[in-house]
Amino acid sequence: MSIREWRFSKRALAMKSSIIRETLKITQKPGVISFGGGLPAPELFPSEQLAEACKKVLMENSEQALQYGTTEGYKPLRDAIAERMGKIGVPCTAEQIMITGGSQQGLSVLGSAFLDEGDYVVSARPTYLGAIQAFNAYFPKYATLPSDDDGMTVDGLEEIVAEKSPKMIYLVPTFQNPDGRTIPVPRRKRILEIASKYHVPVIEDDPYSEVVFEGEVPQHMISISPDDVIMLGTFSKLLAPGLRTAWLIAPNTDCYDRCVRMKQGTDLHTNTFAQHVIYEFMKTGALDEHVAKINKVYAHRRNVMVESMRRHFPEGVSFTEPNGGLFLWVTLPEKINTLELIPKAVEKLVAYIPGTAFFPDGSGTNTLRLNFSKANDEEIEIGIERLGKLFQETLDA
Repeated sequence: MSIREWRFSKRALAMKSSIIRETLKITQKPGVISFGGGLPAPELFPSEQLAEACKKVLMENSEQALQYGTTEGYKPLRDAIAERMGKIGVPCTAEQIMITGGSQQGLSVLGSAFLDEGDYVVSARPTYLGAIQAFNAYFPKYATLPSDDDGMTVDGLEEIVAEKSPKMIYLVPTFQNPDGRTIPVPRRKRILEIASKYHVPVIEDDPYSEVVFEGEVPQHMISISPDDVIMLGTFSKLLAPGLRTAWLIAPNTDCYDRCVRMKQGTDLHTNTFAQHVIYEFMKTGALDEHVAKINKVYAHRRNVMVESMRRHFPEGVSFTEPNGGLFLWVTLPEKINTLELIPKAVEKLVAYIPGTAFFPDGSGTNTLRLNFSKANDEEIEIGIERLGKLFQETLDA
């Protein structure tokens, strides 16, 4: 039998490559300034401190750190995460926490635990592309609500939930990827009231709430209604994405056990060594120092990007100014298709992620996402000027 005759699964045939990954491929051209990926600044990685943690783990605890581990995760790390979560207003125990291979695995686990073909997922419009990818493996349908300056709107939410009987409401309520918007507490409470009334779990995806530049982070949804929320957190944005270590907080034993079983079928357990290293790093208090450091740098880079956009973007182009996270969102006049514009942007040696990728229904063709955390000041200034010229030329055409 030749490879062309192999019969792949419906899931494998249906899965599409990430537009982010495909866009990043075409931006490898020398000289391209990319605002595409959601990349932390590599020069800020605490490499020396992590090296010390690695050395300590290997010298003192290699027999455990290099061995198979439990699906639930390394207990001391789960204890440390529970303690840290308590400090930011999310009381939980280690017994509610499952360590995952990045938040993406957490999303996949939740998709496998909740979704059957044809089930509905409620989300904002736009929403995180990685969640769409993870859920699409289970062939759901989407019911989306538009976003305003305060994130997903709630007008019509109860009607959608009552009619569609969704399996979950998925949100990145704090400094959302892709648009940087944050849902205020009154709106969070309304969403949770509806979720509780109709027995629908809310997935609170929370990669960014500690990446905050100014103002106060609203009360977490899991803190408002602990029985109705499954929360995802990650070390990817706080420490280093290459460690691929994150966590899921389940509200009850039934949900927790089912998620553990789903994860067991994929990888048995998350990288044991990485879990030990992160725990040693956290024990020293270095994580708090590191987060404070990256927040200062990212706040500055956001400011540089916003000021540059004010100078170089033509009239009729609007953008968000988030108080945290890694992204801001640009909306152009409707005549501009940002997906079609990508090749011209690369010709001008600048890149972004087209916004349509973040819309489950394929809309948002006049929007785009920009990342401000990785590029330095000079790159931001030059890249935004190039984008501004491209937008003006397109509008004038």
